[in-house]
Amino acid sequence: MENIISEVAANMKKAIAHLESELSKIRAGKATTQIVDGIFVDYYGSPTPLNQVANVTIPDARTISLQPWERNMIGPIEKAIIASNIGLNPQNDGNYIRLFLPPLTEERRRELVKRVYAEGELAKIAIRNLRRDSIEQVKKLQKDGLSEDIAKGGEGRIQDITDKHIALVDSHCKDKEKDVMTI
Repeated sequence: MENIISEVAANMKKAIAHLESELSKIRAGKATTQIVDGIFVDYYGSPTPLNQVANVTIPDARTISLQPWERNMIGPIEKAIIASNIGLNPQNDGNYIRLFLPPLTEERRRELVKRVYAEGELAKIAIRNLRRDSIEQVKKLQKDGLSEDIAKGGEGRIQDITDKHIALVDSHCKDKEKDVMTI
């Protein structure tokens, strides 16, 4: 029983960590290096993360600056940024590539908030699926001879863990909404 409970708690923590990483990719009007995380550049025939072929810096709140390690990588980096669909157009001066983040309009902010809550809902679904699977494991143990009192107690603990993680998802979404909506 303890194994099931500790396993479901660990998996729910992973779901929260995944939500945090997804929310960090949603830009709130401020430039962060996480915006370009997940972009892969064709580096001599093999897909390579952008931060391994260029130095990624944030010179000011609305600019991301990329300085390729090799000058001939400017073209492939530009192509990768355009193909990644992050909504930013690269500006190339021969040595650097700069990404300028336009100020967010009210409409765009609302779209981003919808995306935040969509990510939150996906995290809640993952947590509920983990709860369902672990309660099925408890019921299987009950069929194999586990007492009904212990099984009900285990199900209650699993539900408590689920409720805590759902509340955590809600608080992360509310925090990100405040972040996105502040000008």
